[in-house]
Amino acid sequence: MSPALFAEHRGSLPILISFPHSGTYVPEEIRASFTGAAQALPDTDWFVPQLYHGVLERFDVSSLTASHSRYVVDLNRPPDGSPLYPGQTESAICPRATFAGAALYRSGQEPSAAHVQQRIERYWLPYHEALAALRDHILATHGYCVIWDAHSIRSRAPRLFAGELPQLNLGTWNGRSAGAERIRRVAALISGQQHFSHIVDGRFTGGYITRHYGAPSQHVHALQLEIAQRAYMLEADRAQFDPQLAAPLMAMLERIIEPLTAA
Repeated sequence: MSPALFAEHRGSLPILISFPHSGTYVPEEIRASFTGAAQALPDTDWFVPQLYHGVLERFDVSSLTASHSRYVVDLNRPPDGSPLYPGQTESAICPRATFAGAALYRSGQEPSAAHVQQRIERYWLPYHEALAALRDHILATHGYCVIWDAHSIRSRAPRLFAGELPQLNLGTWNGRSAGAERIRRVAALISGQQHFSHIVDGRFTGGYITRHYGAPSQHVHALQLEIAQRAYMLEADRAQFDPQLAAPLMAMLERIIEPLTAA
C-alpha cells in the first residue's frame, strides 16, 4: 500500500518548513523501470527531517514532508521544465540521470512526455496546493509567512559543481525571495558560527519553491538551506544517521529558526 503523498502539520507560528526531497517511496510500476544505479536513490536528501527534529519539537512550526522520491517527480522544479540555472547542469522535473550521470531508467523505459505530465498532476500539484494553503493560512493568521526550504546534498557532485560544496548553503534567489533584514539576520547567524563552512547565494541560490513562493512585498519570505551531507553523516554510508555527528548542526538549526518566529 502506497503512503500518503506527504505529511502535513499546521502549527501556530508563522514558519513553514518544507521537506520536498527527503522521501524514498517509489511506486512499483516506476521502480521496475529503474536501473541498478537508481534503485538506491543516491540523490535523496537523506535524514533532513531528522536534522530538524529539535526545531519541530521545540517550535510549533508548520511543516510539509514529501514521502515520494525526487526520482518520481522533483517537487522543487518548475512544472513547465524551464531551467533554474541556465547554462549549468541540473536535474529535470522527472530526472533521467543521477547527479553522478548514471541513467535512471533502463533503455527504452524512460517516461514519455505524457507520463511526465501525469506525474506532475498526480504528485507535484498536490504538494504545491498544500504548500500554498499552509502559506495562506499563516498569512491570514500572522500577516506574514516565512518558508524555509530544507535540503541536503553530497559534498561533491562533479556533474553539478566543481570542488567541494560548503557545508551550509543559504539561498535567497540573490536577495529577491526574502526581505533584506531577514536575510541579513539569518546570514549573520550562519556566518557567526565556527563549526561549518558557509556561503550565501553560491552554487545554489534557491529552487522553484524559494523563487515561486518568495514574495517579500506580499509578506512572504522564502529561504533555502542546502546542507552538505558531510556535516551530519558519513556520506559513504547513506543508510546511517549519526546523531553524535549531527548534534552540533541540529543545535545550530534551532538557533537559526528561533529568531524567525518573531516578526
